[in-house]
Amino acid sequence: MKVNYDIPLSKGIKHLARLDIAGGGQVVVQGEYAYIGHMKAPHGTSILDVSDPANPTVVGHVEPPEWSHTHKVRVAGDLMVTNVEQDQRHFLRKGDKIPDLRKEGLDDAAIADRLGVKPDDIPTLDAARERGYDGGGFRVWDISDKTAPRLLSYVKTHGFGVHRFDMDENYAYISTEMEGYVGNILVIYDLADPTNPTEVSRWHMPGQHVANGETPTGAGYSHRLHHAMRCGDEFWAATWHAGMRVLDASDITNPRQIGSYVWPKAIPEPTHTVMPLEQRINGRRYAVAIDEEHDHRPGRLHGFLWVMDVTDLDNIEAVAAWDLTERACPYVGEEGARFGAHQYREKLDGTLVYCTWFAGGLRVLDLADPLNPQEVAWFMPERGPGGAPQSNDVDVDEKGRIYMLDRVNGLDILELTG
Repeated sequence: MKVNYDIPLSKGIKHLARLDIAGGGQVVVQGEYAYIGHMKAPHGTSILDVSDPANPTVVGHVEPPEWSHTHKVRVAGDLMVTNVEQDQRHFLRKGDKIPDLRKEGLDDAAIADRLGVKPDDIPTLDAARERGYDGGGFRVWDISDKTAPRLLSYVKTHGFGVHRFDMDENYAYISTEMEGYVGNILVIYDLADPTNPTEVSRWHMPGQHVANGETPTGAGYSHRLHHAMRCGDEFWAATWHAGMRVLDASDITNPRQIGSYVWPKAIPEPTHTVMPLEQRINGRRYAVAIDEEHDHRPGRLHGFLWVMDVTDLDNIEAVAAWDLTERACPYVGEEGARFGAHQYREKLDGTLVYCTWFAGGLRVLDLADPLNPQEVAWFMPERGPGGAPQSNDVDVDEKGRIYMLDRVNGLDILELTG
């Protein structure tokens, strides 16, 4: 399918530079450096000098552990934390079902059909199950020398390992599988001694701690923590198909739930991120939640960006939603062109929200009127050798420059023109 150039690829945004770098899951900017967690092994974590935004340059890189990817990264001062998660985790875990299917007398072709994979995937799944995986966790780095990150510690957790997470100078707020639980939970680690992070506390939803006799409340891993963002004395936790939770973080040794919201079953996509705006508007407190679009089926709703009235945490209410029409994206329908909501810049210090929309690129929304979100700018990269863009993550530096990372290939550096 050819790009329909009758659809404008940008509005209100100037393109400063593009770096053809392996695709990634997260980009964060601190000072004159950008940090990229790459999506796929053998790429790991890259450090870029962006002091000249027209000429971003890779100055440091660390590789992932074997059988792992390290697609998430956070930085606080001279500390960098990178996740370690099993590469192809959901696909490979299908292999756990193979022994029982063989006991049913099924051959490999029938097993593949039952698992929704190709027959020639079965040896790969068998091999992964037989070798197991114990590398999941996170790594802490000294990045005082950006050209040569120095590993300080490697904390192993359990299962798949660590997905998205948050951190500051004192703690790491880790979303991970842990033994005895179904799906990711929150585990908080003290970073006072970065060579030996120590667990401070845990939080999970009822039904996750099966080793303690709890009964799961959702199918498989549907009810789990995606990640929790530290916002003052609160955590704002996106809990996938279980909606969102707000936790009291004033006692870091005992986070406890103080608010929740679960979307109606008619909303099919899981909650990826939720955070409050840093300022109130007209005396009310609002938060922004965003879904993650998965395999879309015609007739089903796409993922949304949501505006939540959270003035009363006992009565959280969705008051507005924003969605991008397929007619605004020239790549919809192209093979591999995943389209829909994914993520936004995880700092809401104004009324602008910078969102990545997979094939829809970057969408900039103004929530000056929270009940009526307005799109004020957008940017969609041109189709590259890997196909349609898959804009995955975004950050904005202190000078207002925008860093948009593609899931497959490329980092674009942008700025608003208005």
